[in-house]
Amino acid sequence: MSRRRLSDDERTLWKGVTRSIKPLRMLAVDEPEPAAPQIAKAPAKLSAQSRTVVVLPVPQPVKPASPPALAPLGRKLKKRVARGSHVIDGRLDLHGFTQSEAHHALLGFLRRCQADGASIVLVITGKGLRGGAADSERGVLKRQVPMWLRLPEFRSFIVGFESAGVGHGGEGALYVRLRRGRGE
Repeated sequence: MSRRRLSDDERTLWKGVTRSIKPLRMLAVDEPEPAAPQIAKAPAKLSAQSRTVVVLPVPQPVKPASPPALAPLGRKLKKRVARGSHVIDGRLDLHGFTQSEAHHALLGFLRRCQADGASIVLVITGKGLRGGAADSERGVLKRQVPMWLRLPEFRSFIVGFESAGVGHGGEGALYVRLRRGRGE
């Protein structure tokens, strides 16, 4: 498609069009425009007992606040924690726990650590390399704990998480960065 320049007459016409338009008010996609209450008045010929009727809008269902998004620890922070120059404020070893016990223990541990003002904790899941287990059954907690940490009930406690450095368990452990407690 070739671009052609506007003639003087077309340019004058275009300026008139652009001056006469008003921009539309932008609405958020998720928020419907609030409806104004409709007032229906009774006709004047009715008796004095007739009253004005106010029709109120139906309240829209309120969406619960979504939990904060997760963010990675960052290369520098992860390197400092792995080298030991940034202290790990707490450790939880989930070896030998069932899934339900591990879920309950992890939630309680994160709550306590956040209340104590911890910033980085280590959660040890293990690599799940038991000799007699089938491949599909290996590392149940290693797979489950990251999924749990993405759940809304955990996201209110944590900023993010990443696999730990080799010195702290490597792929069998996670560094978890906690949100500041509400009292701080």
